[in-house]
Order: sequence, then C-alpha cells, then structure tokens
Amino acid sequence: MISSSTKNTVELYKSRLVQQHDKFLQETFASSGAGYQKLYSYHHLINGFAVKLQDHQADTLKSAPGVMLVQKDWRVSKLTTHTPDFLGLPTGVWSQQGGAGNAGDGIVVGIIDTGIDPTHPSFSGQAFASNSSSNTSSGLKSFRGSCEVASFCNGKIVGARHFAAAATASGNFNASVDFDSPLDGDGHGSHTASIAAGNYNVPVTINGYSYGKASGMAPRARIAVYKALYRQFGGFVADVVAAIDKASKRNFRKSFHKLIDGVDVLNLSVGPNSPPSSSSATFLNVFDMAILAAVKQGVFVAQAAGNGGPYPRTIVSFSPWIATVAAGLDDRSYPNYISLGNAKTLPGVGLAPPTPGSSTYSMILAKDAVGNSSNYFFSPNDCQDPSLFNAQLVKGKVLICTFSFSFIFGGATVHQVAATVANLSAVGFVLVVESDLAGSKFEPVPISVPGIVITTSESSEELLRYYNSSTTRAANGKAASFNATAKIGNGQEAVFNSSAPQVALYSSRGPDVRNFAFQDADVLKPNILAPGSLIWGAWTPSGTDEPNFQGKNFALVSGTSMASPHVAGIAALLKKEFPGRSPAVIASAMMTTASTTDNRGSPLLAQHPSSSASSDLESATPFDYGHGAINPKAALDPGLVFDAGYGDYIKFLCAVPGVNATAIFNATRERCSQPAGLMSDLNLPSITISSLGGERRVPRTATSVGAKTEKYRVVVTNPAGVAVSVKPSAFAVDPGRSVSLGILVRARDSSEEFSFGEMRLVGDLGHTVRLPITVLRRQAYSSS
Repeated sequence: MISSSTKNTVELYKSRLVQQHDKFLQETFASSGAGYQKLYSYHHLINGFAVKLQDHQADTLKSAPGVMLVQKDWRVSKLTTHTPDFLGLPTGVWSQQGGAGNAGDGIVVGIIDTGIDPTHPSFSGQAFASNSSSNTSSGLKSFRGSCEVASFCNGKIVGARHFAAAATASGNFNASVDFDSPLDGDGHGSHTASIAAGNYNVPVTINGYSYGKASGMAPRARIAVYKALYRQFGGFVADVVAAIDKASKRNFRKSFHKLIDGVDVLNLSVGPNSPPSSSSATFLNVFDMAILAAVKQGVFVAQAAGNGGPYPRTIVSFSPWIATVAAGLDDRSYPNYISLGNAKTLPGVGLAPPTPGSSTYSMILAKDAVGNSSNYFFSPNDCQDPSLFNAQLVKGKVLICTFSFSFIFGGATVHQVAATVANLSAVGFVLVVESDLAGSKFEPVPISVPGIVITTSESSEELLRYYNSSTTRAANGKAASFNATAKIGNGQEAVFNSSAPQVALYSSRGPDVRNFAFQDADVLKPNILAPGSLIWGAWTPSGTDEPNFQGKNFALVSGTSMASPHVAGIAALLKKEFPGRSPAVIASAMMTTASTTDNRGSPLLAQHPSSSASSDLESATPFDYGHGAINPKAALDPGLVFDAGYGDYIKFLCAVPGVNATAIFNATRERCSQPAGLMSDLNLPSITISSLGGERRVPRTATSVGAKTEKYRVVVTNPAGVAVSVKPSAFAVDPGRSVSLGILVRARDSSEEFSFGEMRLVGDLGHTVRLPITVLRRQAYSSS
C-alpha cells in the first residue's frame, strides 16, 4: 500500500508542476495581451501541457526559455463470439489459468476509446460482487484508478474517465451528443473493451435470433476506461495523451511507485490518418513519446495498424515499443443465397431469416413500385422511404432495391431497407449493386426480415435480366404483371472455412516509415496479425458508429480496431502468467511464436483488390502480417525472447537518420551517446534493413525463458539477393541466461524491392523461435 505521506508528497509535486505551468504561460503571454487557454497539465509521464494558441503565439512559445519541444495538435481517428475458439484459448491459456472464470484475473486492461456502456452484460460486475464497493480496486495489487461517475465502477469496470478539453477548445465537442462523461455514445469503445476483456459466455441475441455467446480474450481481467474519442469527429492527440498520462504507472523519484491509475495493458484502437508532420521523426511525435513513457513503466501497449490497406506504407502505428496489430479474417463467415424461378441460384450476404416455407415469391423492382416520387431525399431505388411506394403493389413480394454509393457515403442503410419492407408488408428484399466496388464495401447486417445483398455486378445483372424478361409491360413501359419469382435462404447460420486466417483487404501495410516524407525505417510493421473481420462485440444502443446497429446491444464490425484488443487481451493473459516480464518480452513471446501458415498448413494469404467484389488472394509477406498470426498457447512457452528497455529505445532514437540529438533531448530529456549506432541494432525479434549497401552486421541477444537447458541450431532462409550468416550457428543456453548472436547480412545484388526471409532458432526440446528478415538492397557487396 502507498502511505499517506507518500500520497501527500506526490500531490504536492503535481500541484507544483501545475503552478509552474500556469506561471510560465502567464509570464510568456501577459505582456502581449493575447489570450490563451490551457487544456491540460501533463505531470505523470511527461512534464508539459496542452494549450490553445494562435499560430504566432506558438512561435513565441517555441523560443521561450526552458521550452524543449512544441508540437501542433492533430486529429486522430477510430481505427466476437468465435475468436476465443479460433485462437484456441479455452483449451490453451484459459485452461492453464484455471478456466475462463480465472483467465486474466488481477490484470487491468486500459481502453482508450469512445467510452463504455456500464449497463452492458459484457461488463457486469456480478462476478466481482465482493469488490463492487467504492473501493473498486480491491484485489488488485497496483491499480489506483476510480470512476468520475461512481455508478460506472462495479468491480469489472474499475476506472472510467473522459478527456475532452482539446475537443471542447476546438469547438467540436457537443455535450448533449457526445456525453460529458465516460458513457459511450458511439459503440466503438464498448466493442473494443468487450473483445479485450468482456465477461465470459454473454448471450448475443439480435432480433430474437441467437448468434452464440461472446467472451473477451481475458474474461476475468478488469477494465479501466479512458474516453478520448467521440462519435462525430474522432479525437485530438492532446486528449489522448492526457488519457495515456492518467492511465499509466509512474515511478516517482525511484522510491514511490505504482501511482496514478496503473493499468497493466493499454489498447489503442486509434491513430493518425498519416505520419505526423510536426516532428522530425514519426517516433518523436508526442503521441508515441507518451506511449514510450508508459512502456517505460511496464505497460504493454497494443495499437491498431490502421485501415489504409492494401497499399504500402499506410501503417499509422510507427514505433518499435508498440505492438502494431494487423487485421485478419478468421474461419467464420455468413453467406446467403437467393434461388430464382429460372432455377438459378445467386450468392450473396445477409444476416437475415429465410423467406417463409419452400414457396417462391414474386419480385418487384423498386422503380416499378413507386407511387409518389415527386419529393424525396434518397433515390426510390435505395428503398429508404416507404411513403414513396405503392403499398398494395409491394405487399407479399420481394422488393428489389439498389445498393448504391448512398449506402457507403450518403447515409442510406440496410437497416432502413428492412424497415421499409416491414412497413410495406413485403415478404423480403434483395439489394443489387451498381458496381463491384460498392459490393466490396458491404458487410453482413442483422435484420429481422428476409433479405440479401448481391455483392457482384455480374450476379446483379443476371437477376435483373431474369426480372426484366419475366415482367410484362404496357406500351408506356409501366409494369403490368410480375412473373419473376425467388426465395431467399437463411443467412443467419455461420459457415466455417479452414482456409484461415487471411490478411484483410483494409488492413494497413508496411513498410514502416520514419518521417513525414515516407522514408522507410529499419523497423518491421505491422508486428502481428489478429482477428479483425466480422467480430461480434458489445455495443451501446445509442451508438452511431455503425448506423445499421443503432438500438442494438451487439454489433458485427470489422477493422484493425477490432484486431488490436485481441492482442491486448492476450497480453493480459501473459501478464497474469508472467507478471515480471517486460512489455518487450511479452511482445517477443507473441511474435516469435506467431504462425505464417493457415489452418490447412498453407502459407498465409493476403487480400488484394480485384476487378470483382471478391478480393484476389496473394501470398502474404511480413509487410502484411508482421511476424504472423498470433498463437496464444505457443506464446506461453516461447523458449527464447528478445528483450529491450527504455535505454535501448533511446539508443534507437539516436540512430534515426536525420534526427539530431537536441530533438531527442527535448522530447525525452535523455542525451545520445556516441557513436550513435544503427536503428537495426535495437534488440527486436526481427531484422529489417531498409537500405542495405553492401553488408551490415546486426547484433541480437536471445534470453532463455525455458525450464531446462536447451540446445539450439540456426536455420536461415535467405531473402532473395541476400546472404545471411549467423555466429554462433549452434549454441546451448541455460534457463535465465542469454546468448549474443552476430548476424551478417550481405547483398548479392541490388533491387528496388524488399525481399523477405527468416532466421529460425530450432531447439532440441521443441521450441522454434522465428525472426522475419526484410531487406531492401541498394548496393551489392564487393570485397574489393
């Protein structure tokens, strides 16, 4: 426990810093008469503040005595019933920890997102009834958080705060819409929290249909919520940094520890839209610096890779101290079909019940059913407004609508199509697409009436040809009889495919970049692949992030935002199992044991754009999946790990080309030693060289976390045009001991493309430790 005298000392220190910040601002701007608005004092991880200024005031601040660094604020964006089984948790890590009821117990997962719905069953505190008093951190060794709204804390939720000073100063925050509390008004935050640490076996029922039971990755872990993102505009870095500053642990003068909230794991399903332009290196922006300070205190941080794929250099999580998570498809999908009266069956998608019985029903095209089209916002073909249609014509038929770009960009929803159909007493609907691009954007939406979306233009045209050839029209073109018939299948039943995982089309790709000019970095990004597509998770009924799920308690959504909390939750499981391991060691255990093959044993594939709605599949590379697909059970026993600490990350920063020592000192208060070394010297469980001229020597230190002495041999698969040699090529290592590896990477030729290989350390007790090798060879080695 922390003594009262320690707490008083800390509060005095914090108060003194705030006073210093206030005095500094007053003295700097008092003489000019110009106004300013201080938003935050950062006094836990970093000594600084966020302030609203005019541009000329910012210039004044940059030149003021004692100011080390000034960065302009920028916006950030929000970037499961089956996945625990898909990842093998029930028979793997959960089993080892005593079952789902104990998995992750004692660990706190911090969620920086859009808030949380504390009434949702995924966050019920019933299982923590003995801890649901005002002392919500009861049973937790180091957590000291609290809820700004007392009712949010229930034993499962142990902390809940919101941060909106920057959003308010910008004029974006609206308390009546965005909620001036930790309450989730979007849905995104509740969803990510439930994936990481939602309760075990929560029934998922929508429209009266059961889709199974949902569980978080670490169902017994506690949740601390830091709301810094909002439904309409995303968020601002100043608010997110304030959330990180509050969430993380802080060593105070080396004698006081575990103050502030003290989460163990932090999930950030958030990131910038592009590399920040306000710092000389992507790694030195204030967002990544705040995360580095958190990692220094032992907090494992997972961040979404971004949704800018499949294009290269779209990663928005840059630094080597962050676990950057790519999104994959697991082995579950929800296909559907429509059977036409001409005996043709067309595939589609739709989480909807089938049309009644075995009968077929007449179809009617939306434009043929229009009764009043004189005044409308959406095209009648979008089927958003039942008042536009002749109800008698539509009744008992399958209504044919168009999945236009209004559904993607204009606010039209499948949910409203279903409402239109119900209002008109139609038997169901089918949505055809105008283009394959529109179809490729569609994801299944749970609805209560029979419905299906035909996602390819080829199948859409086939259905329309059948309809037009079967429909009798008068001389004026008006439909007179409707002879085309169809029945819709059951789209609510999941289908499982062994060809998984695959890298999702939207998942951002590497290589990593070191600055706003998109110059490549000697860091592998993304780091790991986790499920991110069609993930069931908690939702708030007032949520607007996905219009089709308004009013629902669960949502099925996709994104790297959904992949990142999978890794955060699994990190919580590893933290419980090995509480003394550093964030780098936990990350190393996940990464070196990740799989580069799918469930059939074939190499992983990645989705890429195609000329149709379905994506092409191509062989995946480390720039698609990092080290591979996460394997939680294997991560429990990695054999060897590659550790790195705060001092190592400072050396890495000092080695970044184009960054001077002054900039690093201003950002970290740490001085660079000479010589600076190379970025590739950082002891990562991978080797990335973005510009190899001739040859380079790369050091790595492997530490045994095995139970027994093990003999390892080195097996290298050389990247194309590269020769890699390792000394020693074989070694034995005792538990807790380390071995230094000297790796020589030599270019045989030059190329403008990266090539990929790997180094495997194969142990005689069953461990295989895999390090990806990615190299761009600029110049061939010459011995002369």
